[in-house]
Order: sequence, then structure tokens, then C-alpha cells
Amino acid sequence: MSESTGLSVVVLAGGISHERDVSLRSGRRVADALIEAGHRVEVRDPDAGLLPYLAERRPDAVFPALHGSSGEDGSLLELLAALGVPTVGSTGAAARRAWSKPVASSLVAQAGIAVPESIVLSHEAFRELGASSVLRVVRAAMQGDLVVKPASGGSAQGVSIVDDPTELPRAMVEAFTYAEVAIVERRIVGTEIAVAVIGTGDEARALTAVEIVPTTGVYSFQERYNAGETTFFAPSRLDDAVVDAATDAALLAHRTLGLRDLSRVDLIVDGQGTPWFLEANVLPGLTETSLLPLAIEASGATASAVYDELVRAAVARDA
Repeated sequence: MSESTGLSVVVLAGGISHERDVSLRSGRRVADALIEAGHRVEVRDPDAGLLPYLAERRPDAVFPALHGSSGEDGSLLELLAALGVPTVGSTGAAARRAWSKPVASSLVAQAGIAVPESIVLSHEAFRELGASSVLRVVRAAMQGDLVVKPASGGSAQGVSIVDDPTELPRAMVEAFTYAEVAIVERRIVGTEIAVAVIGTGDEARALTAVEIVPTTGVYSFQERYNAGETTFFAPSRLDDAVVDAATDAALLAHRTLGLRDLSRVDLIVDGQGTPWFLEANVLPGLTETSLLPLAIEASGATASAVYDELVRAAVARDA
């Protein structure tokens, strides 16, 4: 197959997760970029007709643009692998490692990356042991400002900054709205950056680090997807040595988790220049306000060229 030959690509977008609308926006952007690259593209929702359709039509490749459990918990990725359809993105096993923030944090910490101190609480334990008793122990063990977030999921949904102890119960309820497990994490104050990684294993490369400065000081769902709510700096304004350390941490996290093709690693750099791992996203947002497309542009590339590279890599991998 020559490089100039367009491929038939099915872009998956939508799903039933809390991030459906974001996924639809990502899917449209991916489809437009792949059409620009010369491919024949169809956008489909991952519904009950998807697997029979793929089994019959056998597209050259599938490009998931799904966020939340629809695409990031590994289930669909493993089904696509079982179906034998070349698919952009990580394996199901790697996706599960990244999807579970406590698992991902444990693995990257073992690899030597700084990870905030945390306590992981299941909703069941929270109920059985008594909310007031659990929260007393948490407050005694973790002084200062905290971050409470679901143990899985993205787009900062269910995430709360707790600088007043009386707000902790509400933050726990908010996190449990989105997942059965919540993380109470010591807040690291510093500069938030995102490093997109393209490729696999030793061939993976980091794109330009993007510095995130939300107008409210917190990079919440609204700040992520509403234009004008956040200022981005690409490249980051941090010192070169600090950016290099953050980039190295992102590449190490990508490889440690066994991620493939693309990821976005979110970090926060403290006042001493230490990058702290927050999470890794196997199917990051690809909307007009998302960080990975911004990193692509800042790196001197185009979305059409990068997505074309990923599709062709998936086809070659399964050839």
C-alpha cells in the first residue's frame, strides 16, 4: 500500500459516558483531519450495531475518539483487537492501567516519578465505616489543601479542590457521583502542564509541553471546553531544564504504563521545579480547545499529518 493511498477509516465518537458531547466534538475534528490527509472516513457511535458492522465492512483502520469509560477502560479496545481490526491507540490492558488513577500512580511512582500522597476510598468502605469516622482519619493524616477526584474518568468531572475542611464531605459525594472509588490527594501547588506523547516504546516522542493557566485558577470541565476560559502557553514559559524534566517524566510514564500511539500526561510542576504526575490519558480530548491538538501545532506539525501517521502505524502493526 503506497503512502499516497487513502485508507478507509472508521472514527468512533459519542458513547454513553459523561463525556459524550466532548467525544462527538473530538470525532468531528479527527474525521476532518483524516479527510484532509486523503482518507475515506466515516464517523460512527459505539452502539449495538458497531461490531457487526465492522465485522462485515472490515475498514482498514478504526480511530477511537471516545472519552470516559466508552473508550478508555479497555473494554472496547480489546473487542476491536479480538475482531482483528487495526485500531489506533493502546491495548486494552494498557488502557486499564491508565484508566485507574490509583494503579497508574502506583506504577509510575515505582518508576521514580513524583506522585502526590493520597488515600483511596471505595464508596462501599465509605458507607460501611461511617463517613464522619473516615473523614476524621483522612483529615488527621493529610493536612493542608486537598484534591478529591474520581479514581477513573476524565475532563476533571467530579474533581474538587478542598481548602476548607467543612467542604470535604461535599467533595466526596461529588467524586462518588462519577465513580465507585474516590481519591483524596494532597494538593501540589504549582504550574500545570500537559505533555502529549506520540508513538510506542523507545520510538515514542514528546510534543511541545503546554502550560495551562485557567482564569479561575482551577482547570475544571468548564475551563477545558469553553473557549476563553483558559490561557495556554505552548511552549511553556518554564525554564528549559524544568520542561526537560517534565518531558522525561511524561515519556517514562507513557512507557511504564505500556501506552501506544498517543497519550497525554498531565503534570504539575512545584516551586522547586519537580514535576508531579497527575494522570495519563490514553484517548485525550481532540477538540478545538484540547491540549493535544495545540501541542501538535506548537511542535510544527499538523493534525492531519499526525493522525495519518497513527492510522498508518496501526495498519502496519496488524499487517
